[in-house]
Amino acid sequence: MNLVILGIFSFNTIGIEGAILQSLSHGFVASALFLIIGVVYDRYKTRLVQYYGGLASVMPIYIFLFLFFTMANISFPGTSSFVGEFLILAGSFKTSTSVTFLGATGVIIGGAYSLWLFNRIAYGNLKIQYTTKFLDISPREFVVFLPLILGTALIGVYPNIFLTSIHMSVNNLVELLYF
Repeated sequence: MNLVILGIFSFNTIGIEGAILQSLSHGFVASALFLIIGVVYDRYKTRLVQYYGGLASVMPIYIFLFLFFTMANISFPGTSSFVGEFLILAGSFKTSTSVTFLGATGVIIGGAYSLWLFNRIAYGNLKIQYTTKFLDISPREFVVFLPLILGTALIGVYPNIFLTSIHMSVNNLVELLYF
């Protein structure tokens, strides 16, 4: 969310539109990641990463959803976060290259942590001493994830649905900032 602030304070149309789109994307992706953690917490009653490992072999649908939203979290192309972060960085680059460099560095560090967490939970040795039963995503849980998947993919593939509706308002705001 620090990039949203960077986009807002770029004081240009591209950066502010990116900040709005990134905020919308954050609503989809962060909600899904909280649900991902909630699924394993519901089954095993712990959030400690050390108790998980090797879930890819016993919970493949769960791991696919976790991978999709982890990639969306690190702004993989084709996801909603990519469009928002790209616009924010492009808008802030027009204002300050050094601040854009710091923002991009934060994106890389956050992405490395997200991939480390995914790797730790999905692969490695199965921790059967801590978790004895392994249940994959139920149909009810998948129905909850489906709108989040569709929203994340739709904004990533066709962002103009949202950008055209906010463009005029953002232009008016930027004009007011410079007068």
